[in-house]
Amino acid sequence: MSQERSGPVERMERHQIAVYLGAMAAGALTGWAAPAAGPGLEHAINPVLGALLFVTFLQVPAAELVRSLRDGRFLSAALVVNFVVVPLVVAAMFVLLPADQAVRIGVLLVLLCPCVDYVIVFSGLAGGSARRLLAATPLLLVAQMLLLPGFLYLFMGPDLADIVETGPFVEAFAVLIVVPLALAWALQAWAARRPAGQRVSDAATATMVPLMAATLLVVVASQVPKLGAGLTDVAAVVPFYVAFLVVMAFAGKAVARVFRLDAPASRAVVFSGATRNSLVVLPLALALPDALSVAAVVVVTQTLVEVLGMVAYVRLVPRLVPDREATVTV
Repeated sequence: MSQERSGPVERMERHQIAVYLGAMAAGALTGWAAPAAGPGLEHAINPVLGALLFVTFLQVPAAELVRSLRDGRFLSAALVVNFVVVPLVVAAMFVLLPADQAVRIGVLLVLLCPCVDYVIVFSGLAGGSARRLLAATPLLLVAQMLLLPGFLYLFMGPDLADIVETGPFVEAFAVLIVVPLALAWALQAWAARRPAGQRVSDAATATMVPLMAATLLVVVASQVPKLGAGLTDVAAVVPFYVAFLVVMAFAGKAVARVFRLDAPASRAVVFSGATRNSLVVLPLALALPDALSVAAVVVVTQTLVEVLGMVAYVRLVPRLVPDREATVTV
């Protein structure tokens, strides 16, 4: 941002990882202390997530977004790591997962879909190319929307794949991606022409960390009351999520090397392969039949593990992918 702030928002930005962890802890306490509030909080997920993605899309001008989409080498690496390497890693884990169908479908939903929101923040903190990741967001969203039904069919068979209707996912894509992206571009156009528009844009951008914290708090608080008897099965997937983060760090680095990316782009690929789309696929998990309701909790559990993992990633990925190893992209 062009101006340095010294107020509470600036302090939140400097300590954003601690803020996110605190938000999740507050969400867990809220869910346990007031379980009756869960259904109401579920209705707040889409609005707060849509606002978060609007602010995310506002970070990069539309013209730069178009230019970044011409970076074929980076986009190819991002597609390969997310839709070739990740499914292979998930396939290796799948046979070891708990037998409960709801648990399995929750794991598939969250691990097969790449992240499009806070991956940009964490990648930037580690010196990764946040702008490239932001530019790749529409392509990653469309690709996962098209490929997810096929992946579910391959892993779970036609009977369970039929339960997952495409309607909720398409609706989530329109409400959470298309609308926020269009509004962000409209505000960018206004900001380019009018000082008032620039002030509104600056004010909106300053809400990034509070919105992310609010999203995490609402999501966790709404899902904790659903744990119940499924706590054992949900806890059983935690080691798989941890293993996924470890494996994808090295797999992402390998893919980046194959495509001869520079250090910022390589780190972005590592983060893209490791972080998953838990917040955006949660509405799809919530739309499953009641018999599969624990799938949503499995998705949220991945968020808890992943945010903790990102703390380690921010520190370790720059060591895993140092500047001197990179070959500059052409």
